[in-house]
Amino acid sequence: CRLCPPAAPATANGSAPGLEARPSGPASSLCPGPHFLLPDTNLLLHQIDILEDPVIKNVIVLQTVLQEVRNRSAPVYKRIRDVIQNPEKHFYSFTNEHHRETYIEQKRGETSNDRNDRAIRVAVKWYNEHLKKIEEEEKIQVIFLTNDRTNKDKALEEGITAYTCEEYIKSLTANPELVDRLACVSDEGKEIEGGKIIFPEHIPLSKLQQGIKSGVYLQGTYRANRENYLEATVWVHGDAEENKEIIVQGLKHLNRAIHEDVVAVELLAKDEWVAPSSVVLQDDGQNEEDIENEEEKENILKTSVNKDMLRPTGRVVGIIKRNWRPYCGMLSKSQIKEARRHLFTPADRRIPRIRIETRQADTLEGQRIIVAIDGWPRNSRYPNGHFVKNLGSAGDKETETEVLLLEHDVPHQPFSQAVLSFLPKMPWSITEEDMKHREDLRHLNICSVDPPGCTDIDDALHCREIGNGNLEVGVHIADVSHFIRPGNALDEESVKRGTTVYLCEKRIDMVPELLSSNLCSLRSNVDRLAFSCIWEMNRKAEILKTRFTKSIINSKASLTYAEAQMRIDSATMNDDITTSLRGLNKLAKILKKKRIDNGALTLASPEVRFHMDSETHDPIDLQTKELKETNSMVEEFMLLANISVAQKIYDNFPEFALLRKHPAPPPSNYDILVKAAKSKAISFLLSFQNLEIKTDSAKALAESLDKAESPTFPYLNTLLRILATRCMMQAVYFCSGMDNDFHHYGLASPIYTHFTSPIRRYADIIVHRLLAVAIGADRTYAELTDKHKLAEMCKNLNYRHKMAQYAQRASVAFHTQLFFKTKGVVNEDAYILFVRKNAIVVLIPRYGLEGTVFFEEKDKPTPKLEYNSEVPSLTVEDTTLRVFDKVKVNVMLDDSNIQHQKMRMVLVEPKILGNDTPASLSAEASSKDEPQKKK
Repeated sequence: CRLCPPAAPATANGSAPGLEARPSGPASSLCPGPHFLLPDTNLLLHQIDILEDPVIKNVIVLQTVLQEVRNRSAPVYKRIRDVIQNPEKHFYSFTNEHHRETYIEQKRGETSNDRNDRAIRVAVKWYNEHLKKIEEEEKIQVIFLTNDRTNKDKALEEGITAYTCEEYIKSLTANPELVDRLACVSDEGKEIEGGKIIFPEHIPLSKLQQGIKSGVYLQGTYRANRENYLEATVWVHGDAEENKEIIVQGLKHLNRAIHEDVVAVELLAKDEWVAPSSVVLQDDGQNEEDIENEEEKENILKTSVNKDMLRPTGRVVGIIKRNWRPYCGMLSKSQIKEARRHLFTPADRRIPRIRIETRQADTLEGQRIIVAIDGWPRNSRYPNGHFVKNLGSAGDKETETEVLLLEHDVPHQPFSQAVLSFLPKMPWSITEEDMKHREDLRHLNICSVDPPGCTDIDDALHCREIGNGNLEVGVHIADVSHFIRPGNALDEESVKRGTTVYLCEKRIDMVPELLSSNLCSLRSNVDRLAFSCIWEMNRKAEILKTRFTKSIINSKASLTYAEAQMRIDSATMNDDITTSLRGLNKLAKILKKKRIDNGALTLASPEVRFHMDSETHDPIDLQTKELKETNSMVEEFMLLANISVAQKIYDNFPEFALLRKHPAPPPSNYDILVKAAKSKAISFLLSFQNLEIKTDSAKALAESLDKAESPTFPYLNTLLRILATRCMMQAVYFCSGMDNDFHHYGLASPIYTHFTSPIRRYADIIVHRLLAVAIGADRTYAELTDKHKLAEMCKNLNYRHKMAQYAQRASVAFHTQLFFKTKGVVNEDAYILFVRKNAIVVLIPRYGLEGTVFFEEKDKPTPKLEYNSEVPSLTVEDTTLRVFDKVKVNVMLDDSNIQHQKMRMVLVEPKILGNDTPASLSAEASSKDEPQKKK
């Protein structure tokens, strides 16, 4: 600005708004001349979707507004910062709180909110006055946007041009589609016109906080039930109530809470406690005002149960923090002609349907769209929201992949130029500087063993005999931390992503491809930087010495598991690599036996592999993955390296080692496994002792799983191991200085970490940095030795790993549907995994596919059902179905609902007496769903 001295406050993207260039934006019927927009805090918080639209440009964001947004919503704050950084949007931040002519003091008796509103009006006025002094031809205006009626009235009294967001957006006559993106700005609890009150009022936050302090209410995270939309659980926060779970049942008790909200619950009297429901209930799209239907469904939940099964039960009395996000899904177009109000059905079944207003219903039908929630009035069956974005046609492979990435919050945008600028310049070669603190191991016969098609090769191995008759074994891991230095943009992007996500046809890299598939990948016959863990062992696989070193290696072979297995088994191959592999394989078998003897668990989960058509990239075959000895060989040495490194970094940094633990499940988690084994023993008339599952320790569980064999039912042991997997807790990263329990239950190891996959896991990069400091190969930095920051990082990494797992499962489910699309009806053997009150969950081993077979369907006669929870079984008419029973099903794709396409399964054997239409027993494939609830 030529009127201001150079020391005047600079704006975020480098130039003072409107002073270097005149604003040019969309034509407005309200303000036809050039103008800037200046929103207040609430408008920015609620209308961020509008502000992000490419049409909206030339916006001034005051420091007062940014600070308030930062305090109230971290996600919106990040979004507005990103918009300000985008030079094409012409958004500017102005530090009005540090500018002499716009700073104001708070008046006596004035609330901080009123003071901030006044500060915003003062800044708008100053801007308009300032622009008057420098305008040359045409008047440039600053338009104040606010949805606060009082603030707007005061602005108009002070001579400021002010509009609501709706008024301004509707004035952009060339862009009518923007109206759909307006958020509904009515108060959260305010009723919509007409309509009966459905929900109790939410208690105000101040009273909730007092109630939580006094113990009247409990605070926790609300988790909706995917299988039953009328049930949820609240996980109570706080040390005293750690892991306490409260059941909430029924529409009024759920009281407008949405999955992942932080809520306040009031415990009900003990005589009102209920058991977790065994009924599968989906919100099947009835009229949104049809509350009687809901009450009918709630009555289904109220059945007499054993007192031992009752759990603490409560009702939601208020919302402490909304954790809403943009939701993907589809529009359920209203049947009323030319209606503007429609229901949106989210892809995630845990989210209620959302009522939106749109003029584009015809265009959006059959499309995957994004919708945001604005509020949930007491007299509305569903929350209100607004349209955000159209993703593309439902069923299209690219669109569905985008949906599953968004739904699982997987960062997948291309790497920015700022991130790419920290990559090494090509052509890259190893310099003398790189060789400092490194051993040259290029002479060793090192090789890698990976799945076919793997390009991000993290690890390689070697084994050789040394002079004293012992063996030297090395695990060599890509030295990613050499290329990603702490604190730069590449490092920040990697920690944000946390992990590489592997979908069926696509890989979302944690680090740019130059590193993941080239410079860090330990490909054969090229020099690569590595971090090596080297042991001296005797022939009994006992470790005599361990050392760690940064190294330079040259892998002699990049093998698949099958190729490595072929070399080991070959009678004619005796080259150095094959000899090394045989040595490794022998030692691995001994190491595995030792682990299992110590109580390590060998569990099972059905994993599938797709064979793709080379042209269409559609799946043409689907089969469960076959594991070879070499899979186990590589796994044993990776586990050993992780344990050795964990001990080393903990010995050197007891307060801030990044470790990984697997908590022991609470005894109640095993109920389903113990009952299932008991049920099978009864149905087989086997000795119960043979099928008794002991769960006192991991070792006891491992031993009883080993004994649980049946000569007439060889698949029984695999089923028990699959079910045991469902009983497990999630393994998590943690900082050693913030926790006392380090034990890894599944591996039966007192300490563990992740060191062996730094190309695809950020945790391993931190472990590499700690290990490098421990051996004097690198220097430390502040964040590495701050246990609170490490604990925060672990929280993010745990979240990213969990969401990556779910995204991978969703990808398998989608490709399974594509596979069955062309198959018609397929007849397959299946086993019952769980029984519900009105359904059975089955597993088809051939495809690793899980589905729920319902015995109740809308508009169809319901057979007589008798459920036994003690010995899990369901009697349908005169046929009793137990856990692990073998059944036959016909499998086909049901694409009648394009939003939730599902695998439909028809129970063929055993035939249910009195039911001549087996097709009425259908299943929804749930391989895309979360694993069974982890307690």
